[in-house]
Amino acid sequence: MLLGYARVSTTDQDPALQLRALKKAGCKRIFEEQASGAKIDRPELARILDVVRAGDTIVIWKLDRLARSIAQLIETVRLLEDKKVQLRSLTESIDTSTAGGKLTFHIFGALAEFERALIQERTMAGLAAARAQGRYGGRPRVLDENDIKTAKALIAAGESMDDVARRLGVARSTLYAAGLRKHPSPPPKPRRRKRQR
Repeated sequence: MLLGYARVSTTDQDPALQLRALKKAGCKRIFEEQASGAKIDRPELARILDVVRAGDTIVIWKLDRLARSIAQLIETVRLLEDKKVQLRSLTESIDTSTAGGKLTFHIFGALAEFERALIQERTMAGLAAARAQGRYGGRPRVLDENDIKTAKALIAAGESMDDVARRLGVARSTLYAAGLRKHPSPPPKPRRRKRQR
């Protein structure tokens, strides 16, 4: 059975062109959606994926109606393969029921894997170059060594943590995160009782 899937992104777009093409292709049932391709939640796509059975073919007007990225497209096609469902794109003349269509999707899959590997490789090279220049990832330290020495001296001189934080222009929690603590003052000495005569 041929099932059609049409999607438009906004209310301004008209699905008429897609619907005509899908009807002409022989689709018995068409699922029409108005949603951005970037959105993960597409109820009509979920419905068609729930309705299709082994041996069915989902027909789309163009590949970008089904997915916004190669990775998303490959994932959807793999899901269809698991269900033993074929995919046909009218504009790109791709049909996964043919050897040529399957080859095209294997090439897409290889390109997606290659792209992921390149991104990971570039990221690792960038981090290594930054480390070689003495830069490390993560948030920059708020207090440098001089600030910490100043804070220790102020704390030793008896200033409160709030006053030290205010003078350095940081939050009190930043001082604690740097390992700075106000040492508790020694417990008061017990008073001697005067002897009663």
